[in-house]
Parts: sequence; structure tokens; C-alpha cells
Amino acid sequence: MDAVRKDMPIELAEAGAPFLGVGASAKGLAWRERLAPDAEPCAIAISQRHGLPELLGRVLAARGVTLEEVATVLNPTLKALMPDPSTLRDMDVAAKRLADAIEKGEAVALFGDYDVDGAASSALLGRFFAQHGRNARIYIPDRMFEGYGPNAAAIESLVQEGARLIVTVDCGTTSTEPLARANELGADVIVIDHHQADEELPAVSALVNPNRQDDVSGLGHLCAAGVTFLVLVAATRELRQRGYYAKGTAEPDLMSELDLVALATVADVVPLTGLNRAYVTQGLQVMRWRRNIGLKALIDAAGLNEVPAPYHLGFILGPRINAGGRIGDAALGSRLLTSEDEVEAGRIALLLDRLNKERRAIEAQMLEEALAEADTLIYARPDMPLLIVGSPDWHKGIVGLVASRLTERFHRPSCVIAWDEEKGWGTGSLRSVAGADIGAAVRAAVTEGHLVKGGGHAMAAGLTVARDKVEAMGEFLDVRLAETVGEARERVGLDIDGALTPAGVTNAFFDLMERVGPFGQGNPSPRFAFPATRIKFAKVVGEAHVRCALESADGGRLDGIAFRAAGRPLGDLLLGTNGLPIHIAGHLKRSTWGGRDKIELIIEDAADPRRQP
Repeated sequence: MDAVRKDMPIELAEAGAPFLGVGASAKGLAWRERLAPDAEPCAIAISQRHGLPELLGRVLAARGVTLEEVATVLNPTLKALMPDPSTLRDMDVAAKRLADAIEKGEAVALFGDYDVDGAASSALLGRFFAQHGRNARIYIPDRMFEGYGPNAAAIESLVQEGARLIVTVDCGTTSTEPLARANELGADVIVIDHHQADEELPAVSALVNPNRQDDVSGLGHLCAAGVTFLVLVAATRELRQRGYYAKGTAEPDLMSELDLVALATVADVVPLTGLNRAYVTQGLQVMRWRRNIGLKALIDAAGLNEVPAPYHLGFILGPRINAGGRIGDAALGSRLLTSEDEVEAGRIALLLDRLNKERRAIEAQMLEEALAEADTLIYARPDMPLLIVGSPDWHKGIVGLVASRLTERFHRPSCVIAWDEEKGWGTGSLRSVAGADIGAAVRAAVTEGHLVKGGGHAMAAGLTVARDKVEAMGEFLDVRLAETVGEARERVGLDIDGALTPAGVTNAFFDLMERVGPFGQGNPSPRFAFPATRIKFAKVVGEAHVRCALESADGGRLDGIAFRAAGRPLGDLLLGTNGLPIHIAGHLKRSTWGGRDKIELIIEDAADPRRQP
């Protein structure tokens, strides 16, 4: 760490002025200092009190870290950040009912969602029961034919198979009628979820959801797997208090399951703050042990030969598990994550890898068509708060991915709908921008009768809408979102944490910044600007990516890559600098090849200093 001085200089912009004077970048964005002026005293205090380099203090303060939180942010542990599970509403009831099922050997069914969070949550519970010598039936609905959440037919089938307890994970909070059917048939239900909830809840034995309106735990940022882990802690405690483990059954090693919690936390794009930081930090350590046979097989099938990082969970492993639910067998993910058979795990992992390749091809075609439609809509109405596109030719398992791309491109919430012309309705997925609560808006649309069903989070939601109601739905959501989306769009810009030169990017510097990780939603990777940098050897590689080298006057050099930039203004600028220096902005990534570390810049934007307003 000697290579990083505490007094490392940082190039700053005047308060309110664009960073490096960039008011219009290649992406049309203004660059701005991430650290607000009123947070600068906190940054200085963090640096001085904790003996940290100035830049690290600024990065921490820019993310809202207070003086008192620095120690736990730099060293996030479960011991420091994990609450008493009983702070969640209905937790003790759920723990007692699960303990009863284990002690009595009752038939238990687990009903999970078809995404990574649902698969990981189902696997956590399934593995927990197996560790107690009990077999729990895992049921994952088919996205195409059953849709999201419990349905009456599936519930009836599980009860007919003998289930006396049904546990829903990552779903169930709004499934009033299907879960009422379980009660009618004599089965108890526990709901473990994290989606937004209405005031009226299903009549079940326990509903553990930090986002139910009467829960005051403050844990609403957890994904379902994070909540499930707390349920397992509470159930283990209950069994221990009953003396169950004194009778010869070994107490489960819950810490060894944190790899699944970390995977779900990153893949579900929940904020990496508080307890989630500990989940991911320690879960990545567990993943290095390669003890989960299914995860090990998936890592190998994906060709991942680096130390796992949040990037790999979100962009390498997560999409492969999701591919099963999107275009294949929805149960593949949970089967993989619970498998104890290396041959079976290897087969499933290879199948998921193949399905992911197919998914990418479908997504590319859908995105091309969606962008064309979106461009027309935006041209006609530039200030529209919600972008709605749809087609009967689109795969409803891919609509969420396309919605994410549209939101990223147009800086506003997007809704992508796959229409079923025969049935007269469509399945849609929505993605939002910070500050615009799309989940609440969708639930309000359900209440007003504009949707068949719908729900989700502040940043992501799903819906089912009748063809003849889509116009009314759009008008309702436009009014509902107009103010918050307008405010969010006014804040659009590229936040910069500081300025560097290629020569300043060393392993010691990278290690310093990594102390603020893990990075992801709610805790973005530090983004740095490289002023007046010359671009060398720029070329298009792979799927429209632009790879190049950054060189500065001091002789420093740094490799960089701009993903999906070819044919766009960013790619055009990188490929056409003609040797003239430009400003570059992006975040750093380190990989290991042949036993050697390599740091490169993931280029997010660039600007020509001679063409600024």
C-alpha cells in the first residue's frame, strides 16, 4: 500500500461545474463530481480519523458512508451486520413451523420463482431439509405456461402428492387465492419473500417479508435468498433450543451456504449495502472453496478460471441459471444448486450454458426490433415518462432483459410486452430508474383494474395486461410516474469519483479501491476520468466491442474496452481520434491470466475536449 500516498492529488471541478468541463460526452451526458460539496468535510474526516488515503475517503463519503460506518464497510462481516432474525415479522412463527415439520418428518413442498433468486432460495431450503435427513419437494413453475407465483392447479397437485406444509420462496406475497386453496385442502403455508406487499395479505401460517407494510426490521433491501438465510438461522436456533441436535443430528453449517446467498443477492440486483455486503463478501469466499457441486460445475461449464467476483455472479453465472427459466426447463437452476451428483450437475451445467447461448441470440433479435420501435416513440414524444413496446413475435422469457437495455439506453422506465394474440393478453416486464418506483406503480394499476396482475420492486416489475387495456394502462402509468421520472431524468449524468492517469493504475491502487467493495446496485464501482489521453490500437472485437490502449504523456499505458460501442457515438470517437487526446471515463477491472494479474479499464464514456458547450 506504500505505492498509494495519503495525499494523492485529485483533480476536482469547481462546485456545480462539469467534471473536466465535459458538458456533452459521446453519450450526450454531462460529467459531474460524485461527491457532493456538502459531503467533502465528511470525506476529509474519514481520511484523517481512519488514516486512509484522501481518494478512498472521498469514494466512501460519496456513497453515503458515515464516520461510524467506515469500519464495517471496509470489513463487512455477518457478526457485525447480521440482525436478530426475530426482528422480521412472523419470523418466530415460521421458524417453529419449520422445526415442527423437521421433527415430525412431514411432507414439505417448496414453491420457488424461476429466476436466480428463486432457484437459490429453493436450494437453500432444500439443502437445509436434506441436512436434517428430510426430503423437500421443490416445485418451480413454468414461466411460459404458469407465469409468476403460486397457482391453484400447482397447489392442488402438491397437496395431492402429500404435502402438509408448502413454503413459497421469492413469491407468494400477493397470491391470496392460490394460497387460500392450500388452506382449504388442509396444508399450512409459509411465505418467504421480498417483493412489495399490499396492505391486505394472504391468510397463511407465516409471511416473512421485510417489505410487508407492517414490518419494521429495516431489511427491505434483502433479496429472497437473504431473507431465506435468516429463516434458516431462526429455524436452526429453534431446533437447538428444543434439544434436537443433542439427539445425534449434526447442526447444519449455514455459513457454507453463503455462496448461494451471494449469487442471488448480486443476480437480483438488490442494493449492496448493509447485510447484503456481508452476504456477498463472505459468500464469495465460500465460492472459492468449490464445495457446492452444482456451482462448481456451472463455473467450469462457463470457462471461468478467475477468482469469483460480483461481476461473474451477475454476468456469467446468473444468466446461465436464468436461461433455464427463460427458454428451457425452469427447474434446472434449483436442481443444479441442490445436486450432490457430479455427473448430473455437469450435465445440467452444460445444458444451461447451451440455453444461455440460445437466449443471447433471441435477445439480440428482440433488442434490435425493440430499439427501432422505441426510437420512433421517443422521436414523437421525447418527454414520455414510460416507454412501452411489444410484439407477438417476442419471447416472454426475454422481455425483462430487453427492458433493461431500453432503460439503459433511454434513461427512463421501460415496459416490454410479449403479446399472445390467441388469448388477447400480454406478459410484460418493466425496469426503472432510481427514484421512480415501478413496483408501486404497477400494483396501483392492478388496484385500478388496468392489469390482470402485476407486482415487483421499485426498480423491476412484471405484469399481465389485456390487449384492450394497454392504452389505459399506459396513460395511468404515465401520470403516476411523470413527476418522479422527470426528476430522475434531470439528474442524468455520469458521476466521476476522481481523475487518474494510466500510470497511476497499479495493483496497489486497485487493492485500495477494492476495500470499498463488493460493488453493484447501490454501491457502484468507482468511476475515474482519464484526462487528455491518447487512444492507440483501437479496433472492433467480438460482438461490436471496441478494444484499445490508453497512453498518457508520462509514458503510462492501460488497456481498455468499450462493450457494445461499435457503430455508436462512443465507438466512433474511440476509433476516430486520429491521435488527438480525449477524455475517457470508466471503471477498473482486474483479471488473472496465466498466473498474472491484468488490470483494464471498462470504458463507459468519452468526450472530445474541443467540442464542449
